[in-house]
Amino acid sequence: MTRIVLVRHGHVAGIEPERFRGRTDLPLTELGTRQARATAAAIHGRWQPARVYSSPLQRCVVTGQLIADACGVERQSCHELIDLDYGDWQGKSHEEVRSSSPREYQRWMSSPDLHRFPAGESLPMLAARVTEALRVVLQAHAAQTVVLVGHDSGNRALLLLALGLPLRAYRRIQQDPCGLSEFVVEGETITVQRINETAHLLGLPGGEGAASS
Repeated sequence: MTRIVLVRHGHVAGIEPERFRGRTDLPLTELGTRQARATAAAIHGRWQPARVYSSPLQRCVVTGQLIADACGVERQSCHELIDLDYGDWQGKSHEEVRSSSPREYQRWMSSPDLHRFPAGESLPMLAARVTEALRVVLQAHAAQTVVLVGHDSGNRALLLLALGLPLRAYRRIQQDPCGLSEFVVEGETITVQRINETAHLLGLPGGEGAASS
């Protein structure tokens, strides 16, 4: 049995108002760092991970390193966990894309599994990447607990896989900054035990609401 603790990185600029951040290498904000520290303490108090894997982007590296330090384990970058490549949309706000490419934007909002970002990736491409990362982790860490620190889109894709849901259900799952999810893999069976838990962020500005700001 392998336990996967799935974490989204802490707060960064461009979450509100929302932009297609993608592979822009943004640092954590002050709030994001505080969220990451609170998440590290929560994981240390609840689990005993063997290792922390993170996306190579600094918002995940820093979040993951704080968790690894709190738990006394190593952190390792995993390129397959990197954020969705938004191509020509990267760095643009949703309003900018909605105005300049209304038909393509509507397809992304209504049928995300059928959309590919211009000069970028599609959700199926992302799902293949993060699934491969999970496969490698499961092979290397049988009967252990592992923390994966990733991005909103990749975490949603992994949770859809764990739940046995199609990618078209992408918008049914929310991933707040430093939200905690957990699933257990035993043989061919995956059991999801929590999704986007943010109770450990209480006490930060705005309480749980700070997680989505």
